[in-house]
Amino acid sequence: MMLRHAMDVNRCGCGLRLGLVEITRVEDYQGPGLKSTGMFPDFRPEMWQAQKDWLVPAFYDPQEDRIRTSIHSWLVRTPHHTILIDSCIGNHKERPVDPRFHMRNEPWIERLARAGAKPEDIDFVMCTHFHADHVGWNTRLENGRWVPSFPNAKYLFTKKEFARWDDRRPDYVHRESERFIFADSVLPVVEAGQMELVDEGYTLDDAMTVEAAYGHTPGHIKIRLRTDGGHALFCGDVIHHPIQLPYPKVYSVFDDDPVQALQTRLDVLDNCAAHGILLLPTHFAEPYLCRIDSVGTAQEPSYMPIWQR
Repeated sequence: MMLRHAMDVNRCGCGLRLGLVEITRVEDYQGPGLKSTGMFPDFRPEMWQAQKDWLVPAFYDPQEDRIRTSIHSWLVRTPHHTILIDSCIGNHKERPVDPRFHMRNEPWIERLARAGAKPEDIDFVMCTHFHADHVGWNTRLENGRWVPSFPNAKYLFTKKEFARWDDRRPDYVHRESERFIFADSVLPVVEAGQMELVDEGYTLDDAMTVEAAYGHTPGHIKIRLRTDGGHALFCGDVIHHPIQLPYPKVYSVFDDDPVQALQTRLDVLDNCAAHGILLLPTHFAEPYLCRIDSVGTAQEPSYMPIWQR
C-alpha cells in the first residue's frame, strides 16, 4: 500500500493553523525507542514487512529492531490563551528505569522559546495522563527544590488520573516506571496552588474539550479541538506508534488495561476516519500528525495514515 499525503493543513511560521488557533510541536526527544516486542508484545516481523514502504526507516529500524519515536508537547494558542498539552520528560529527574529519561539536561525551554512562548506565557497546562514522559516539564529544579516551570499557569488535571497517581493514598498501586513522578512533577504544582482538578467534559475557550480515553491509564484523556477552521484530536498515548494504525490490536506494555485501551483506540480511529479529524499524537516521528483512512472491515479493523506535511 502506498504512502498517502495530504496538503490541507494550513501551515504558518509557528507550525500549523486551524482557523484562529495556532499549534506548534515542541520536541523533547526524537530517535530510537524500545525494541519492538519490548514495547509491543504482539509486534511480529510480518507486520513491518507488509508496511515497510512507509514504515521503514521513518518509524521502525529493522536492523536494530527498534521503533523510532518522538516525545513532544503541543503548544496551542487560541485568541484568548496559550496552552501546553503534555510536558514531556523534563530535566534532572530520576528515571532509572529508562536511561533516555534519567537525569537529562536538554534545551526544551529554548525550543519552547523558538516556538514563540516563554514559561511565563503559558496560561494552562493540560496533561493527557501522568506517565513520566507527559509530566516532566511540569516542574524544574530551583535551588534544590522542584517548582512549577510555568509560574502563571493553571495545571488542569482530571480527578480520576490524579487519584490514580497520588502516592499519598492508602490504596495507591506502585508502578516502578513511574516511581518518582508524583513527588517531582505533580505534588509541587499542588503545593504551589496551581492545580485545578476537572472532570471529563471540561471545555477551555469554547474550543478544547477534555474527553475520557481510558485504558492506557485509568484516567487518560484525549483533548478535542473544534474551530471554524477545522477539527483536531490530541490523543496522548491512545496511539503510541503508526504500527497501531494498520494493526490497532497491537498494544503497549505500558497499557494498564489493554482491552479497554484497544476499544478506546478503535473509537478514536473510527471517529477520525469518519469525520476527517486531524490526529495529533504525542509520539509519532516526522511528519508527526495525520488524518485517518479506514481500510479494514468491522470484523478486522485496519487504518492507514494520510500524512499532513
